[in-house]
Parts: sequence; structure tokens; C-alpha cells
Amino acid sequence: MSNPDEKVADLLAVLLAGRSDQLADLALGDHAAALAPELAAMREGLAAMALANNPVAPSTGLRARILKSVADQGVEPRRALVVIDMQNDALTPGGPLEVPRARAIVPALAARIDGARREGVPVVYVVDVHDPDDSDLDSWSAHNIVGSKGAEVWPPLAPKEGDTVVQKPTYSAFTRSRLGDVLKELRVDTLVLTGCLTEVGILATATEALQRGYAVEVPPDSHAGATAVNEQVAMGIMQLLPPYGPAREALLESLRAA
Repeated sequence: MSNPDEKVADLLAVLLAGRSDQLADLALGDHAAALAPELAAMREGLAAMALANNPVAPSTGLRARILKSVADQGVEPRRALVVIDMQNDALTPGGPLEVPRARAIVPALAARIDGARREGVPVVYVVDVHDPDDSDLDSWSAHNIVGSKGAEVWPPLAPKEGDTVVQKPTYSAFTRSRLGDVLKELRVDTLVLTGCLTEVGILATATEALQRGYAVEVPPDSHAGATAVNEQVAMGIMQLLPPYGPAREALLESLRAA
């Protein structure tokens, strides 16, 4: 972007494309931080130009879409707190799938779980379990064997009466589990994902949740990856992805109808 005219043209293209801030940063790549002030100034200039001209009425279809988007944004989120893979085999020092960073989030996550219970937010535990002869163990070694102590939830975070426990056999909490049905029964539209690993179970679950139309939140104090870098990369991916539009619309419509 050494040529000034080319830089202006590139910035205008980004703005006029109507991208979200996250997508605008992605389009600008390594230049995003340096160009942020110029992009903000150009956005203000375009807004001033628009206000100086006579308004043009949107088409009927566009107007309906805008009004619906505004209405949906005004709806209070209906959340469920989802706790993923916080089990003994992942948190015990020397355990077969030890995630040392996961022990550090236990106090914050315990407080978050207690707060959800007080506020009537449903708490859903998703636990990874395997039969002893599960071929998945050939790749990951023996862990979270059904009925074993290692498969139980870490004691300070143990489920209580009124919580829901869902078993899964792989990365996404939706795959070969009853999570989808549980969320329909709870009538929620937003998932607060916590637990470990950020770059495995949480990322896989978030991706499928977004494709199903759920909004996804990942509190910074309540998730753990194998490394800080892994966490940052996974969070960067999740923050870039909005819920899939048609699925989101269908989900919200089903909740309104219910």
C-alpha cells in the first residue's frame, strides 16, 4: 500500500463492502492496526457525506430485513452455560490427558457456575467418555473410560441437582450426543462455552453451534488450551465467525413460536 491513491482505494473498498470490523481487519491483514485510524476517519467522512444528502428510501425487502435485524438484536439472550471436558483425566497432575492450564481456571469457572445457578441459567456439563475398546483410544491413549474415576468431573466443579450432564465421544459436544435435544428443551439461543481444550473441544463445539444458529460466548477466564498461543489462535477463529444467518433466523423463530 505504498501508493497513496491505491491505499485510499483499498480502504474505500473495505468500507463499502459493508464488512464487520473483524472481517475488515482480516481483509487488511498485517496492515490492520496501522490503518485503523485512517479507516475510522474515512468511515466518519462517509457518514458525514451520507447525512449531507437527501435520504433514499430502502426497498421493501431491505427495509424488512433491517427492521428484523434490529428487533432480533433487542431480544435478551437466553443463555446456557456449557462446561466441556473438565474431568479428572484432564486436570489431575500426571493424568493421561493432563491440561495444566485447566487447573488455573477452576476458581473462576466455579464462581461462574455458581452464578449461573443463582440466576437460573441452565448449566450443562459435557463429558468425554469412551468404552475400553474404543478405537479412538489408539490415537489418544486410554482416557475417560466409562465408569472410571478419570471420567468424572473435577470435584470442585461437580454437577449438582438441576444441572444436566451430556456424554460425548469426540471433539464436538454435538456429535453422537443428545446436546442438540437438550438445548431445544432448554429453549436457549446463546451458548457460553467453558472448559478445555480451547483449540479442540471448545473450538469444535463452537463451530457446530454457530452453524446451528446459536450465538457463542467464550469467557476469557473460563477456558484453557494446551498453550497460550493455542488459546489465542482458537479465540481469533471463533471471534471471526458469526452464527449462520438462516439457521439463526430459524432458531429464533422457533423460540418465538414456543
